[in-house]
Amino acid sequence: MVSLFGNKTAGWVGVDIGSSSVKLVSLSQHGQSYQVDTYAIVALPPTAVVDGSVENQSEVSEAIERGLKICGGKLKNAIVAVPSSAVITKRLEISNVFTGLELEEQVKIEADQFIPYALDEVALDFEVIGPVEKAPSLNEILLVACRRDDVARREESVNGAELKCDIVDVDTFSTERVLPLLEEFDPEALVGLVDIGAATLTLNVFRNGKVVYNREQAFGGNELTNAIHQQYGMEATEVEKQLRNGELDAEIMEMLVLPFRQSVIQQASRALQFFYSSGIQSQLNELYLAGGTASIEGLADMMQEEIGVPTHVANPFKNIRIGSRLNQERLMKDAPMLVKACGLALRSFDR
Repeated sequence: MVSLFGNKTAGWVGVDIGSSSVKLVSLSQHGQSYQVDTYAIVALPPTAVVDGSVENQSEVSEAIERGLKICGGKLKNAIVAVPSSAVITKRLEISNVFTGLELEEQVKIEADQFIPYALDEVALDFEVIGPVEKAPSLNEILLVACRRDDVARREESVNGAELKCDIVDVDTFSTERVLPLLEEFDPEALVGLVDIGAATLTLNVFRNGKVVYNREQAFGGNELTNAIHQQYGMEATEVEKQLRNGELDAEIMEMLVLPFRQSVIQQASRALQFFYSSGIQSQLNELYLAGGTASIEGLADMMQEEIGVPTHVANPFKNIRIGSRLNQERLMKDAPMLVKACGLALRSFDR
């Protein structure tokens, strides 16, 4: 089987391949705490990643290479993720009599019943969670399956940048790892995280630190970027950079950026309505905003007022050490974009 969980080690770089940029984060562990050592955000051409799929591996590899130069140091091993929309996850219950290769074969037999592709086209991995509470003779198995081509394109993009891609993860798993680092996070709460990317808005809801609901819809920061480009002639990469750094002209902010907040709120509210109608009746205890659009001035406050749930801009670095080489003020501005990359880097320290 192709490993989607991989072996464990420390100091690998998390590489988040998005639709408009590549984000890299490298962490180190100091006792029980973490330190962010280096990071980079590098824009991608619009043809590089389309609908979550890597379409031009050389362009993605070049962006990763530029990110490595920004990071400096000698980063050799990487962790990348496939989007949850490209992944099938299922919890199985299998007799604990099966171990080793026998268990692997049994998992394949079970998987063949619900995966809509030939198994030779699919990358499979699984993890034994433990005995089933009401049937201790059975083990609960977490199965993860993804089209082999989706995995290979990401691996090859990373390997093409002279990194070794050792682990291919799932983006929702990377977000789960970040939750304990968020400033207001309550592990027992029902927590939502809205990731506003360039092309998609994704709502993940977590209970006890594990995802219980996921929804992705076609809406993102590209709509704002394109509007600014059309009206003011600014290149998309420059728009995104100035938006992230709070450097856009006051007229652009007034005419386009601030009104765009209402569109974000409408889309997030729509996603939440689907969640509340899904059968998970509990009200969210808190909501986090991630992605490049999350830090727009006043967005979190407006969202909180609209949905009636305490809302925060996600910052995975608020309570961890910052490397001496980093510009702390800039890192805080970039933090909402780096949630997934940080979660991937944390995978290095899983034990």
